[in-house]
Amino acid sequence: MAGDTKVFGMPAESGRWLYVVLGLIMNVCLGAVYAYSIFLGPVKKTFNSSAFLSILPFMVFLAVFAILMFFGGRWMEKLGPRKLGIIGGVIVGLGWLLSSFATDIWSLVFTYGVIAGAGVGLTYGCPIAVGAKWFPDKKGLAVGLIVAGFGGSALITGKIANALIPSVGLSATFLYFGIAFGIILFALSLPLAFPAAGWVPSGWKPAAGTVAAADFMPGEMVKTRTYWGLFLCFIVGSMAGLLAIGISKPVGNEIIKITGETAATLVGVFACFNALGRPLFGWLTDKITPRNSTMLNLAIIFVVSIIMIIAKEGDTNLYVIGFIGFWMCLGGWLAIAPTATATFFGMKNYARNYSVVFFAYGLGAIIGGIISGQAKDVFGTYTFAFYPTAILAFAGIILAAVLMKPPKKS
Repeated sequence: MAGDTKVFGMPAESGRWLYVVLGLIMNVCLGAVYAYSIFLGPVKKTFNSSAFLSILPFMVFLAVFAILMFFGGRWMEKLGPRKLGIIGGVIVGLGWLLSSFATDIWSLVFTYGVIAGAGVGLTYGCPIAVGAKWFPDKKGLAVGLIVAGFGGSALITGKIANALIPSVGLSATFLYFGIAFGIILFALSLPLAFPAAGWVPSGWKPAAGTVAAADFMPGEMVKTRTYWGLFLCFIVGSMAGLLAIGISKPVGNEIIKITGETAATLVGVFACFNALGRPLFGWLTDKITPRNSTMLNLAIIFVVSIIMIIAKEGDTNLYVIGFIGFWMCLGGWLAIAPTATATFFGMKNYARNYSVVFFAYGLGAIIGGIISGQAKDVFGTYTFAFYPTAILAFAGIILAAVLMKPPKKS
């Protein structure tokens, strides 16, 4: 079936771009977790918790997000992206709203980490799967643009939170965010739909290497060396990026000694690069293969880890360069991983396959949170968090070179 399909009343080749716009806006709501470094200080003060416990809601959110992605991939096949998006969006709003009633750090872990994280896990894959199926010719670019909203969210939600928390308090900020996210995600999930089976853009023929030689089931996929190369490298990339995102503001305040307002502003700047990294690395993955884009991404993480190891008080430029690199590379992984999954393992079982690959993100969140929290609590400084990121990034480059090659179906 070629390009006679209509989307939003327009020819599919033009109308399908509206799915990218809807997905990008949805991801702005879903990605508010990336503004957690703005919440970190108020959470620690409100609940009188340690550095490790204060970052625990962030860690749990990302871990639950990854776990529910697995179930979301399976449920999407039964419910479709519209119904699953609506269900997940309501849960996201509910989790943020209930966080306004948290009385201690553990209740916040449950409302913010478990409930809101679960909602994001269910919703996140919906616009991505829709975009990937409507853009077989531009998978990396389309998916990268959609998830750019997730990465860029901190620029918007972080600024709003930084203004709201001092004026209305932490609890009211959670409440307002919950109401807004619930309404927006419900409304934008309504138009989500897959193309008819067999639809492709008019006149498009896949270039060699852009379509998998065979469609893999999840059980077949996990038996390949390619999957484990992608999975392990995704763990490293997400661990380094999520670690940095969770401590962006306190590192600026405590190590580089910049003011709180400047640090909050820079978090917004970093978010721009996180958003930019998604279409950039999506495009690179289309152009230079998933393997080469992975190696480039991990090489950048290695370099910026070294930069942050040597950065000290007053080294604002090194701090900015280092955290731009971390945020951009994490954004890149949220385009590399889904595009590589489709390229290596096919589109037929894409939603389920990517949900399995995405477990790496959850593991990265847990490992990154443990490293950053323990670095501060044990050594008294976040600088020690960047030694493991440097070592693992170097190991990841080797893993990508050896393992991330197109798989053969047995």
